[in-house]
Amino acid sequence: MKIYLAPLEGITNYVYRKALFSCFDGFDKYFIPFIRAKQNLNLSGREKKDLLPENNKGMYAVPQILTRKAEDFIRTVELLKGYGYREVNLNLGCPSKTVVTKGCGAGFLEDPGELERFLDTVFEKCDMKISVKTRLGMENASEFSELMKVYNKFPLEELIIHPRVQKDFYKNTPNLSAFAEAFVQSRNPVCYNGDIFCVEDYRRIREKFPELGAVMTGRGVLADPALARELRGGEKLTKSEFRKFHDLVYHTYREEVSGDRNVLFKMKELWFYMAPLFSDNKKYLKKIKKSEKCVVYESAVMELFGSESAVFDPENLIR
Repeated sequence: MKIYLAPLEGITNYVYRKALFSCFDGFDKYFIPFIRAKQNLNLSGREKKDLLPENNKGMYAVPQILTRKAEDFIRTVELLKGYGYREVNLNLGCPSKTVVTKGCGAGFLEDPGELERFLDTVFEKCDMKISVKTRLGMENASEFSELMKVYNKFPLEELIIHPRVQKDFYKNTPNLSAFAEAFVQSRNPVCYNGDIFCVEDYRRIREKFPELGAVMTGRGVLADPALARELRGGEKLTKSEFRKFHDLVYHTYREEVSGDRNVLFKMKELWFYMAPLFSDNKKYLKKIKKSEKCVVYESAVMELFGSESAVFDPENLIR
């Protein structure tokens, strides 16, 4: 079964992906967090760095596009072709209110008719592989039957289904019964996305859907960067590996991002997911969160890694 890295805005950027690829690899596809398709094609500095071929060397990287305007999507696809990409992904899953209120991400799911017209134009004018990452709907999983009728009309490279609705955000349990129906109904290859945090979660999905071709994981990888290796039967993450990975991410941010505050914002965001790797981590995590200078942060991290009470054990993640 193929394993994909989910695109998480502001987190799984090129700095994180390069470190993950360098230290662990294990993913068949690395999805790049969404770029906003614009009429003027004016990419931000962040978007440009995320897309540069040298920042995705060796990976099968797939840029994700956020828009509800077919013309902007088509222009963005042409731009991405110039970077050498062979596949793009349409974001129909982002639950963020700032995105949804503009009718993008999961907000686009509210109007299957317009979505069908969008895809009709896109597939007529684009000669690139197009996959879709979708939720089940806005309010209720019953909305997905109409959406599936739309998806089945087009030759999608893949349909990545996160079996939650927009209002769930990342709460509640993924709706596996709705996913099971969608999996049977889909005329396109299907990928499962949602709450794969450990080997047991992965095995549960494989056993329930033995013919499934791919799964995608995001938050689980943020907590355990060796997760893809473990899902393939490899060794669990070690403390020394994790320290090497952390240091690579941290020092790359120090080179790429200006100002201690901006660097530490990125690292603190990661520690929200990574801290449970250590038992009894609260006092050390508090120091990390309170640090405003890199030198203070480095001291707090060193203290955590050197602590005898804060025991490193990936099993902490599933207890």
